[in-house]
Amino acid sequence: MLETEVLDKLRKSGLTIAVAESCTGGRICDKLTNVPGSSDIFRGGVVTYSNDSKMNLLGVSHVTIREHGSVSSQCAMEMVGGVVRLFNADVGLAVTGIAGPGGATETKPVGLVFIALSYKEERIFFKMELEGDRESVKKQATNEALQLTFDFIP
Repeated sequence: MLETEVLDKLRKSGLTIAVAESCTGGRICDKLTNVPGSSDIFRGGVVTYSNDSKMNLLGVSHVTIREHGSVSSQCAMEMVGGVVRLFNADVGLAVTGIAGPGGATETKPVGLVFIALSYKEERIFFKMELEGDRESVKKQATNEALQLTFDFIP
């Protein structure tokens, strides 16, 4: 299973991870914590579904939310920085997006997801447009986030 591979790779590298989730609603944390021994590597996670929780828990700027929205690369990058600080983790993962069926705009369709990763001074983000219903988008975003994390870990 991908979550086991992620944790094994982190363990071999001597790294810890923390996760900030929005549109995935805690699915990534659930998958990671279902792996026996994950407590050695998984520092913690937060589901920051509201803008207030993104700002208050992770330090996402109200200016970022106002100017770019909570579903943006800028927000994802601030989320990942915040979760690393919050849990003092080596690797950070953050996901924000629109699972649908509501919440879409002309420029931000259902299925738009941003995934951000952080390790040391490196921070990167990925933008994707996933297809399907709410359940499908959440599942795909969870799997994509885990795969990108696996690929990102040194």
